[in-house]
Amino acid sequence: MSQRIQFSQTGGSEVLEIVDEAPSAPGPGEVLIRNKAVGLNFIDIYFRTGLYPAPSMPSGLGTEGAGVVEAVGEDVTHLNVGDRVAYAQGPLGAYAEHHTLPAEKVVLLPDFVDFETAAASMLKGLTVQYLLRQTYALKGGETILFHAAAGGVGSIACQWAKALGVKLIGTVSSKEKAELAMANGAWATINYTEEDVVERVRELTHGEMCDVVYDSVGKDTWEMSLDCLKPRALMVSFGNASGPVDGVNIGILNQKGSLFVTRPSLNGYADTRERLEMMCDDFFAMLESGKIQVDVANRYPLAEAGRAQDAVQSRKTTGSTVLLP
Repeated sequence: MSQRIQFSQTGGSEVLEIVDEAPSAPGPGEVLIRNKAVGLNFIDIYFRTGLYPAPSMPSGLGTEGAGVVEAVGEDVTHLNVGDRVAYAQGPLGAYAEHHTLPAEKVVLLPDFVDFETAAASMLKGLTVQYLLRQTYALKGGETILFHAAAGGVGSIACQWAKALGVKLIGTVSSKEKAELAMANGAWATINYTEEDVVERVRELTHGEMCDVVYDSVGKDTWEMSLDCLKPRALMVSFGNASGPVDGVNIGILNQKGSLFVTRPSLNGYADTRERLEMMCDDFFAMLESGKIQVDVANRYPLAEAGRAQDAVQSRKTTGSTVLLP
Protein backbone atom coordinates (compact mmCIF):
# COMPACT_ATOMS: atom_id res chain seq x y z
CA MET A 1 0.00 0.00 0.00
CA SER A 2 0.98 3.61 -0.50
CA GLN A 3 -0.07 6.79 1.29
CA ARG A 4 -1.45 9.88 -0.37
CA ILE A 5 -3.12 13.14 0.63
CA GLN A 6 -6.61 13.76 -0.74
CA PHE A 7 -9.64 15.97 -0.14
CA SER A 8 -13.34 15.25 -0.66
CA GLN A 9 -14.60 18.81 -0.27
CA THR A 10 -13.09 22.26 -0.64
CA GLY A 11 -12.19 24.38 2.34
CA GLY A 12 -9.39 25.02 4.80
CA SER A 13 -6.43 22.76 5.45
CA GLU A 14 -8.60 20.60 7.68
CA VAL A 15 -10.22 19.03 4.59
CA LEU A 16 -6.95 17.27 3.74
CA GLU A 17 -6.78 13.63 4.78
CA ILE A 18 -4.17 10.91 4.41
CA VAL A 19 -5.32 7.58 2.98
CA ASP A 20 -3.77 4.24 2.02
CA GLU A 21 -4.20 2.96 -1.52
CA ALA A 22 -2.50 0.65 -3.98
CA PRO A 23 -0.39 2.58 -6.53
CA SER A 24 -1.92 2.75 -10.01
CA ALA A 25 -0.07 0.65 -12.58
CA PRO A 26 1.11 2.84 -15.46
CA GLY A 27 -0.93 2.60 -18.65
CA PRO A 28 0.36 3.28 -22.17
CA GLY A 29 2.50 6.40 -22.18
CA GLU A 30 2.64 6.59 -18.36
CA VAL A 31 5.21 6.03 -15.62
CA LEU A 32 4.92 5.17 -11.93
CA ILE A 33 7.24 7.24 -9.74
CA ARG A 34 8.18 6.67 -6.11
CA ASN A 35 8.43 10.20 -4.80
CA LYS A 36 11.48 11.10 -2.74
CA ALA A 37 10.30 14.70 -2.25
CA VAL A 38 7.19 16.67 -3.21
CA GLY A 39 6.95 20.37 -3.93
CA LEU A 40 4.36 22.59 -2.23
CA ASN A 41 3.05 25.53 -4.26
CA PHE A 42 0.35 28.16 -3.90
CA ILE A 43 -1.60 26.60 -6.75
CA ASP A 44 -2.17 23.58 -4.49
CA ILE A 45 -4.03 25.86 -2.09
CA TYR A 46 -6.11 27.23 -4.99
CA PHE A 47 -7.32 23.69 -5.72
CA ARG A 48 -7.97 22.89 -2.06
CA THR A 49 -10.06 26.03 -1.55
CA GLY A 50 -11.96 25.62 -4.82
CA LEU A 51 -10.56 28.71 -6.56
CA TYR A 52 -9.43 26.23 -9.20
CA PRO A 53 -11.90 23.32 -9.55
CA ALA A 54 -10.52 19.81 -9.16
CA PRO A 55 -11.52 17.46 -12.03
CA SER A 56 -13.28 15.07 -9.62
CA MET A 57 -13.76 14.27 -5.94
CA PRO A 58 -12.12 12.90 -3.91
CA SER A 59 -9.06 14.49 -5.43
CA GLY A 60 -5.35 14.17 -4.97
CA LEU A 61 -3.26 17.31 -4.71
CA GLY A 62 0.00 18.65 -6.04
CA THR A 63 1.71 18.58 -9.44
CA GLU A 64 5.42 18.72 -8.57
CA GLY A 65 7.83 16.12 -7.31
CA ALA A 66 11.04 14.18 -7.78
CA GLY A 67 11.89 10.54 -7.31
CA VAL A 68 12.70 7.26 -9.00
CA VAL A 69 10.84 5.46 -11.80
CA GLU A 70 9.35 2.20 -10.47
CA ALA A 71 7.39 1.07 -13.54
CA VAL A 72 7.06 2.11 -17.17
CA GLY A 73 4.00 1.74 -19.38
CA GLU A 74 3.90 0.76 -23.04
CA ASP A 75 5.24 3.20 -25.63
CA VAL A 76 7.52 4.99 -23.16
CA THR A 77 10.98 5.20 -24.69
CA HIS A 78 12.82 8.03 -22.90
CA LEU A 79 12.54 6.67 -19.35
CA ASN A 80 13.55 3.42 -17.68
CA VAL A 81 12.99 1.79 -14.30
CA GLY A 82 15.49 3.22 -11.83
CA ASP A 83 15.87 6.59 -13.53
CA ARG A 84 16.09 9.69 -11.34
CA VAL A 85 13.34 12.02 -12.54
CA ALA A 86 11.37 15.16 -11.76
CA TYR A 87 8.09 16.71 -12.90
CA ALA A 88 6.10 19.91 -12.46
CA GLN A 89 2.95 19.22 -14.48
CA GLY A 90 0.42 16.48 -14.87
CA PRO A 91 -2.64 15.22 -13.01
CA LEU A 92 -3.18 16.17 -9.39
CA GLY A 93 -1.73 13.62 -7.00
CA ALA A 94 1.91 14.46 -6.27
CA TYR A 95 1.18 14.64 -2.52
CA ALA A 96 1.80 10.90 -2.26
CA GLU A 97 4.41 8.20 -1.87
CA HIS A 98 3.71 7.10 -5.46
CA HIS A 99 2.40 9.04 -8.44
CA THR A 100 1.39 7.78 -11.89
CA LEU A 101 1.44 10.38 -14.65
CA PRO A 102 2.11 10.86 -18.38
CA ALA A 103 5.73 10.18 -19.20
CA GLU A 104 5.84 13.20 -21.51
CA LYS A 105 5.61 15.43 -18.41
CA VAL A 106 8.59 13.75 -16.72
CA VAL A 107 12.24 14.69 -17.29
CA LEU A 108 15.50 13.03 -16.35
CA LEU A 109 17.14 14.66 -13.36
CA PRO A 110 20.81 15.61 -13.79
CA ASP A 111 23.20 14.12 -11.24
CA PHE A 112 24.04 17.55 -9.85
CA VAL A 113 20.41 18.17 -8.76
CA ASP A 114 19.23 16.33 -5.63
CA PHE A 115 15.62 15.24 -5.08
CA GLU A 116 14.70 17.95 -2.57
CA THR A 117 16.11 20.72 -4.74
CA ALA A 118 14.22 19.40 -7.77
CA ALA A 119 10.93 19.04 -5.90
CA ALA A 120 11.33 22.48 -4.40
CA SER A 121 12.18 24.23 -7.64
CA MET A 122 10.88 22.55 -10.79
CA LEU A 123 7.57 24.41 -10.97
CA LYS A 124 9.04 27.64 -9.62
CA GLY A 125 12.12 27.47 -11.83
CA LEU A 126 10.15 26.74 -14.98
CA THR A 127 7.73 29.51 -14.03
CA VAL A 128 10.58 32.00 -13.78
CA GLN A 129 12.01 30.67 -17.04
CA TYR A 130 8.87 31.44 -19.03
CA LEU A 131 8.29 34.75 -17.20
CA LEU A 132 11.75 36.21 -17.72
CA ARG A 133 12.80 34.45 -20.93
CA GLN A 134 9.58 34.06 -22.91
CA THR A 135 6.60 36.12 -21.68
CA TYR A 136 8.97 39.08 -21.84
CA ALA A 137 12.40 38.15 -23.13
CA LEU A 138 14.60 40.20 -20.82
CA LYS A 139 17.91 41.11 -22.41
CA GLY A 140 19.54 43.14 -19.63
CA GLY A 141 19.21 46.74 -18.56
CA GLU A 142 15.47 46.62 -17.94
CA THR A 143 13.84 47.59 -14.64
CA ILE A 144 11.11 45.25 -13.42
CA LEU A 145 8.85 44.97 -10.38
CA PHE A 146 8.38 41.51 -8.90
CA HIS A 147 5.82 40.98 -6.14
CA ALA A 148 6.52 38.52 -3.27
CA ALA A 149 10.23 38.68 -3.98
CA ALA A 150 11.19 36.60 -0.94
CA GLY A 151 8.94 33.65 -1.78
CA GLY A 152 9.88 30.51 -3.68
CA VAL A 153 9.29 31.95 -7.16
CA GLY A 154 10.55 35.38 -6.16
CA SER A 155 13.81 34.04 -4.75
CA ILE A 156 14.62 32.35 -8.05
CA ALA A 157 13.49 35.40 -10.03
CA CYS A 158 15.83 37.68 -8.05
CA GLN A 159 18.80 35.46 -8.88
CA TRP A 160 17.91 34.96 -12.54
CA ALA A 161 17.25 38.67 -13.07
CA LYS A 162 20.62 39.57 -11.58
CA ALA A 163 22.33 37.03 -13.85
CA LEU A 164 20.66 38.71 -16.83
CA GLY A 165 21.72 42.20 -15.76
CA VAL A 166 18.15 43.25 -14.95
CA LYS A 167 17.22 45.63 -12.13
CA LEU A 168 14.60 43.78 -10.10
CA ILE A 169 12.60 45.76 -7.55
CA GLY A 170 10.98 43.29 -5.17
CA THR A 171 8.00 43.86 -2.90
CA VAL A 172 8.19 42.25 0.55
CA SER A 173 6.30 42.38 3.84
CA SER A 174 9.14 42.61 6.37
CA LYS A 175 12.72 43.72 6.94
CA GLU A 176 13.83 40.08 7.07
CA LYS A 177 12.26 39.33 3.70
CA ALA A 178 13.82 42.46 2.24
CA GLU A 179 17.24 41.27 3.38
CA LEU A 180 16.61 37.86 1.82
CA ALA A 181 15.54 39.35 -1.51
CA MET A 182 18.59 41.58 -1.60
CA ALA A 183 20.84 38.63 -0.78
CA ASN A 184 19.30 36.81 -3.74
CA GLY A 185 20.12 39.64 -6.11
CA ALA A 186 17.26 42.12 -6.01
CA TRP A 187 18.36 45.61 -7.06
CA ALA A 188 15.99 47.19 -4.51
CA THR A 189 13.09 46.20 -2.27
CA ILE A 190 9.88 47.86 -1.12
CA ASN A 191 8.18 46.92 2.15
CA TYR A 192 4.54 47.32 1.17
CA THR A 193 3.43 47.32 4.82
CA GLU A 194 5.34 50.57 5.41
CA GLU A 195 5.89 52.22 2.03
CA ASP A 196 3.75 53.39 -0.88
CA VAL A 197 4.81 51.01 -3.63
CA VAL A 198 3.99 53.30 -6.57
CA GLU A 199 5.73 56.31 -5.08
CA ARG A 200 8.77 54.27 -4.13
CA VAL A 201 9.02 52.84 -7.65
CA ARG A 202 8.81 56.40 -8.98
CA GLU A 203 11.68 57.43 -6.69
CA LEU A 204 13.86 54.44 -7.52
CA THR A 205 13.40 54.86 -11.28
CA HIS A 206 13.56 58.68 -11.27
CA GLY A 207 10.08 58.78 -12.72
CA GLU A 208 10.75 56.30 -15.51
CA MET A 209 8.76 53.44 -13.89
CA CYS A 210 9.04 49.78 -14.91
CA ASP A 211 9.29 47.88 -18.17
CA VAL A 212 7.42 44.89 -16.70
CA VAL A 213 5.49 44.10 -13.52
CA TYR A 214 5.22 40.45 -12.47
CA ASP A 215 2.23 40.04 -10.15
CA SER A 216 1.27 36.76 -8.44
CA VAL A 217 -0.84 38.47 -5.77
CA GLY A 218 -3.89 39.27 -7.89
CA LYS A 219 -6.86 41.31 -6.73
CA ASP A 220 -5.14 43.37 -4.02
CA THR A 221 -2.31 44.64 -6.21
CA TRP A 222 -3.87 44.87 -9.69
CA GLU A 223 -4.30 48.63 -10.06
CA MET A 224 -1.22 49.45 -8.04
CA SER A 225 0.81 47.22 -10.34
CA LEU A 226 -0.53 49.02 -13.42
CA ASP A 227 0.51 52.34 -11.88
CA CYS A 228 4.11 51.11 -11.62
CA LEU A 229 4.45 50.67 -15.39
CA LYS A 230 5.84 53.07 -17.95
CA PRO A 231 3.70 53.75 -21.05
CA ARG A 232 3.26 50.75 -23.38
CA ALA A 233 4.83 48.44 -20.80
CA LEU A 234 3.69 44.93 -19.87
CA MET A 235 1.67 43.75 -16.88
CA VAL A 236 2.15 40.01 -16.23
CA SER A 237 -0.52 38.63 -13.88
CA PHE A 238 0.46 35.05 -13.08
CA GLY A 239 -1.21 34.27 -9.74
CA ASN A 240 -4.09 34.97 -7.38
CA ALA A 241 -2.72 34.83 -3.83
CA SER A 242 -5.20 37.50 -2.69
CA GLY A 243 -8.01 36.35 -5.00
CA PRO A 244 -8.65 36.59 -8.74
CA VAL A 245 -8.65 39.85 -10.67
CA ASP A 246 -12.21 40.37 -11.90
CA GLY A 247 -14.51 43.11 -13.11
CA VAL A 248 -11.70 44.72 -15.10
CA ASN A 249 -12.55 47.59 -17.40
CA ILE A 250 -10.14 47.07 -20.26
CA GLY A 251 -10.23 50.80 -20.95
CA ILE A 252 -8.03 51.29 -17.88
CA LEU A 253 -5.10 49.98 -19.92
CA ASN A 254 -5.55 52.92 -22.27
CA GLN A 255 -5.97 55.41 -19.46
CA LYS A 256 -2.76 54.31 -17.77
CA GLY A 257 -0.57 54.48 -20.86
CA SER A 258 -1.61 52.04 -23.61
CA LEU A 259 -0.47 49.16 -21.43
CA PHE A 260 -0.23 45.50 -22.37
CA VAL A 261 -1.44 42.72 -20.06
CA THR A 262 -1.11 38.93 -20.13
CA ARG A 263 -2.18 36.04 -17.91
CA PRO A 264 0.29 33.23 -18.64
CA SER A 265 0.68 29.77 -17.12
CA LEU A 266 3.28 27.02 -17.16
CA ASN A 267 0.98 24.71 -19.11
CA GLY A 268 0.57 27.41 -21.73
CA TYR A 269 4.33 27.56 -22.31
CA ALA A 270 5.52 24.00 -21.63
CA ASP A 271 2.84 22.69 -23.98
CA THR A 272 5.03 20.33 -26.01
CA ARG A 273 7.75 17.87 -25.09
CA GLU A 274 10.30 19.93 -27.01
CA ARG A 275 9.41 23.17 -25.20
CA LEU A 276 9.41 21.45 -21.80
CA GLU A 277 12.89 20.03 -22.41
CA MET A 278 14.17 23.42 -23.65
CA MET A 279 12.87 25.13 -20.51
CA CYS A 280 14.32 22.44 -18.23
CA ASP A 281 17.70 22.61 -19.96
CA ASP A 282 17.75 26.38 -19.44
CA PHE A 283 16.84 26.10 -15.76
CA PHE A 284 19.18 23.18 -15.04
CA ALA A 285 22.04 25.10 -16.68
CA MET A 286 21.41 27.99 -14.28
CA LEU A 287 21.52 25.59 -11.34
CA GLU A 288 24.73 23.95 -12.56
CA SER A 289 26.42 27.33 -13.04
CA GLY A 290 25.61 28.34 -9.48
CA LYS A 291 23.87 31.49 -10.68
CA ILE A 292 20.69 30.13 -9.10
CA GLN A 293 20.69 28.38 -5.75
CA VAL A 294 17.49 26.94 -4.33
CA ASP A 295 16.70 27.56 -0.67
CA VAL A 296 14.83 24.50 0.60
CA ALA A 297 13.94 26.32 3.78
CA ASN A 298 10.95 24.30 4.98
CA ARG A 299 10.52 20.52 5.23
CA TYR A 300 7.38 18.76 6.47
CA PRO A 301 6.37 15.10 6.63
CA LEU A 302 3.77 14.23 3.98
CA ALA A 303 1.21 13.66 6.73
CA GLU A 304 1.57 17.31 7.80
CA ALA A 305 0.67 18.77 4.42
CA GLY A 306 -2.13 20.84 5.95
CA ARG A 307 0.18 22.50 8.45
CA ALA A 308 2.69 23.18 5.68
CA GLN A 309 0.02 24.81 3.52
CA ASP A 310 -1.13 26.98 6.41
CA ALA A 311 2.42 28.25 6.89
CA VAL A 312 2.76 29.12 3.21
CA GLN A 313 -0.71 30.69 2.97
CA SER A 314 -0.06 32.92 5.99
CA ARG A 315 3.14 34.14 4.30
CA LYS A 316 5.20 33.08 7.30
CA THR A 317 7.67 31.21 5.13
CA THR A 318 10.56 32.24 2.93
CA GLY A 319 12.20 30.14 0.27
CA SER A 320 10.70 26.83 -0.83
CA THR A 321 8.73 24.14 1.00
CA VAL A 322 8.87 20.39 0.41
CA LEU A 323 6.88 17.44 1.72
CA LEU A 324 8.82 14.26 2.49
CA PRO A 325 6.94 10.96 1.99
